[in-house]
Formats: sequence, structure tokens, C-alpha cells
Amino acid sequence: MALLIIGCGYTGRRLAARLLEQGPKITGTVATEASAQVLRILGVEPLVADLDHQDTTLPLAGQDRIFYFAPSPGEGTTDPRLAQVLTQLREQALRPRIVYTGTTGVYGDCQGDWVTEQRPLNPTTDRARRRADAEQQLTTWAQETGGEAIILRVAGIYGPGRLPLERLRQGAPMIRADEAPFSNRIHVDDLVTACLMAMENGHNGLAYNVADGTPGTMAEYFNTLAELTGLPQPPAVTWDEAQKTMPPGLLSYLQESRRIDVLRLVCHLGVELKYPDLKAGLRASLDEENA
Repeated sequence: MALLIIGCGYTGRRLAARLLEQGPKITGTVATEASAQVLRILGVEPLVADLDHQDTTLPLAGQDRIFYFAPSPGEGTTDPRLAQVLTQLREQALRPRIVYTGTTGVYGDCQGDWVTEQRPLNPTTDRARRRADAEQQLTTWAQETGGEAIILRVAGIYGPGRLPLERLRQGAPMIRADEAPFSNRIHVDDLVTACLMAMENGHNGLAYNVADGTPGTMAEYFNTLAELTGLPQPPAVTWDEAQKTMPPGLLSYLQESRRIDVLRLVCHLGVELKYPDLKAGLRASLDEENA
């Protein structure tokens, strides 16, 4: 069986490592030759592809299963990268099964409510609007062509090599606990499990929330990481102070509050979360980094 991972970066490499144990041939697209070399070492056939270039041709023929991890562009409200891939699929009359990883950001600010997949999308940032556009593109493609699309709405990803240790070392501030909104996260290995289960068991046209089912706050996340590493907890600041000292990207996350329901992920897909507890997931991530 041949598999294609479009956007074979942090999550894609973890997925590929799991899949290689089963013996399929895997091709992964990357943006640079340096990333391609990493895939070769892993045992993945790399393809350096610029999805922003209209003449880029992907090896889509013969790929019955595609994992799509490529990020949307950094600006605008649509996703032309995915549009290019879907155009090539249409031109070649190909109808693969696609698992797409998007974001829970498409729900917008839910004021701390629990959020299921039935909640109407309400993206309030351009980043989330690009992801909502991608979902619509995939849904339309599947309906028009007979292909299959399974959408994963993914919370903040953490894992080994992807922890905000440098921010802690720098003593950068974090919003204080009593003002911090609800946020959600998923360990990368649990995300990989969700991707595999979605490819095997996901229903065409359905979206699945992917989080650990235990919402917390950004303050809790940073304070727990500080506790486990022995680093000082970040200085706690008010929301007004945060707007003056924090980068825009982080502020955009702090302006939205929601608690992600994962009943469909666990009961429908059958995903057994290895790290439903933040402290256990952070500890395992640090252990792997230090191994």
C-alpha cells in the first residue's frame, strides 16, 4: 500500500515513523532539501514541493490514501495550497481518501462553552478563516467527485521538541490564571493515533475534534511545564498588561475561550488517548527530549 503525506513536518514525521512499522511505501512532501534529508534518514521517500507555485506537480496517481498536514498560507482568508492539490486530483480523475488536519480555531470564541462538532463554525481570525475555507473546499470536492474527506479539528499540539522552554527561560510573562481563557491541547502521539484511526474508521464528510478532553488554561500549561523542569514560573500579568507585552500570535489565542468535547473522537473513532493528562504528556515529552 502506498501512502502520501502532504506537509511531512513535525506531525507527519511522527506519523510516518508509526506507519513504517507496518511496511507501506510512504512519500512525504517537504519545502526544503534539508527537510528532505531528514525524511530519507527516516525511510520516507521525499519530494521537495512548493505548494505556492502553480506549476508544482504532486505524485497523486496511485495514492489511495493521503494525509494532508500542509499549513495554509500566512495571509488571506482562503487556502490556495489545498486548492491546487484538489485541482490536480480533479484533472486526473483521482478519488483518494484524505485525512485533513485543521484547527479547533474554526469555532472562534465560544466563551468557555463545551464545543461539539455540531457547533456552527465562526472563525474570527484570518488564520481560522483559511482553515474553514479548506474544510469547505474538501467537502465540496468529496461531494462532487466521490472522493472521501475526513476532517480533524485539532487543538494545540505539543510534544518532544515542541515545548515553550525558551519562553520560560527568558522569563516572558503569561496572563494570570484568573483571567486566562480555556484552551485545549493534544500530545503529538495521540494526534498520530487519531490520524490513523480516522483513515481506517472515519466517516466520509464528518469532522472530528482532536484534543485530550481535559481543557485547561495557558497559565496552567506554562506553570506545569515550569514545575516539571525546575524553571521559574512566568511572571503573571493582567490582560491589559498582556496586550502590551505579548506577541500578536499568542494574544490571538488568548482572546478565545472554548472547551473541546472529544466524545466523537473516543467513542466513534475508538481513539484511546495515551496522554489525557497534561502533566503526564509533558513529562513524557521531556523524557524523550532528554533521552
